[in-house]
Amino acid sequence: MIVLEALIGFLISLIISSIIIYIAAKLFGEKEGFGTAILTALVGAIIFSLTSYFIGIGWVAALIGGIAWLIALGSLYKIGWIKSFVIAVVIWIFAIIVSLILPTIAGPL
Repeated sequence: MIVLEALIGFLISLIISSIIIYIAAKLFGEKEGFGTAILTALVGAIIFSLTSYFIGIGWVAALIGGIAWLIALGSLYKIGWIKSFVIAVVIWIFAIIVSLILPTIAGPL
């Protein structure tokens, strides 16, 4: 049961992340579809999982994982470093907003 709950949580997070990535990319005129956003979110999850496994947590791991994700974002969307960075910042801002709003939708438990 715990594995099923973890899988459902991962899939929900993947979908929400994909929506955020898709919207941010569209704001900057990217033509790729939702499938690219899903792949980008999945690659990001893998990158950060591997980074935290091999390096641990902290600013060094976040920096290395972030750079690796920028490379992946740039490769998947065929964009340069600066545009990848700007889109990543917008994704980060959207993710913060969603993380503040989403848990409160159900109301107090």
